[in-house]
Amino acid sequence: MNLRFLIPIFDPSVSTWALEARLLRWLTLIWLFVGLIMLFSASYAVADARQDDGLYYFKRQIIWVLVSLVVFNIIVNIPIRKILGISHWFLLLFLLLIFVTLIPGLGKKAFDAARWIAIGPIPIQPSELIKPFLVLQSARLFGQWERFSWRVRFTWLGIFGLVLLGILAQPNLSTTALCGMTIWLIALAAGLPYKYLGGTACGGVLLALLSISFKEYQRKRVMSFLNPWADATGDGYQLVQSLLAVGSGGTWGSGFGLSQQKLFYLPIQDTDFIFAVFAEEFGFVGSVVLLVLLALFATLALIVALKAKNTVNQLVVIGVMIVMVGQSLLHIAVATGTLPTTGLPLPMFSYGGNSMIASLVAAGLLIRVARESNEAEVVPLRTPEPESDRQPLQKITNRRSSNRRLPPL
Repeated sequence: MNLRFLIPIFDPSVSTWALEARLLRWLTLIWLFVGLIMLFSASYAVADARQDDGLYYFKRQIIWVLVSLVVFNIIVNIPIRKILGISHWFLLLFLLLIFVTLIPGLGKKAFDAARWIAIGPIPIQPSELIKPFLVLQSARLFGQWERFSWRVRFTWLGIFGLVLLGILAQPNLSTTALCGMTIWLIALAAGLPYKYLGGTACGGVLLALLSISFKEYQRKRVMSFLNPWADATGDGYQLVQSLLAVGSGGTWGSGFGLSQQKLFYLPIQDTDFIFAVFAEEFGFVGSVVLLVLLALFATLALIVALKAKNTVNQLVVIGVMIVMVGQSLLHIAVATGTLPTTGLPLPMFSYGGNSMIASLVAAGLLIRVARESNEAEVVPLRTPEPESDRQPLQKITNRRSSNRRLPPL
């Protein structure tokens, strides 16, 4: 195996890719580069205070990025049909690990939520890693809905339900909502009857309301979101500090590395509120540029979906777009006070190896579909024949296809 294929920058096959695939690859790498630069700024002060090394979180993220890029380049070079053929095994594995996190002593807690499993020094967050495989299996089920019996349909719908219930039990309402919306929107794009979609939508809303009713901290988040200034030092503290960061950026921002809110005012500024630091340092203009990047990514994804050769591939693209762009917009909405405070990371910006792997796997799936939808062909140019070597029957040969060459006489 040629090891150069494992490194995206040195992949020699890129020149043969379709235009959309090459553009998406560059957008992904730009998104990743900007995210790393932002993480360096957002995490330095906290890492210096907690770990006596300002580069602690940045260096760990670089390691995860290198691992993720290898997985990314493997995916873009494997036929999507083969990936779909094994996606259900990964989905079932991560579903099992989600329930393992609920076992006392095995699940690693943070902020009163058991979302991780510690394998030595490596934390595994199954609810993040399952996202791309949830997209694949949803696309596979809804894209071939008419071909499956009701027994198969109910089996996979039940598995999807277990995924959502397991993540909700951790508890992780924001990730549950994102995964539920992803499955629902893929089903909508597949053209499932509205009576099914309406029923599941009502069920999802009811489940969210029940979770908020039983979880006091979730209820407080919603109430503080409505008026964070009413308790600016209590339940509304996070959102108030985030709004101060966003507002302090002004038009052009305070400058890279010059955020004041990240200096122990804004909590978890390197993960759930990293956009607030970005907005403070790069201002309104920088925020608009980031939104334009997301819009370009979504536009290219829609073009790929329109060109995809079958329904399943189209749904894979729609699902990846929701996970990447939709999650980014939800993160930005939380940081700007448009939605209640949740724990969604900003893809390829926020600190965390599991989120990085999931994001680059999703991007790799999108690029793979783009490659298969409209593979670019490199046609070698023929060396023109000298006038003296041309045959007198030139007029006859000109009628033939330009791609065929006459055998030598």
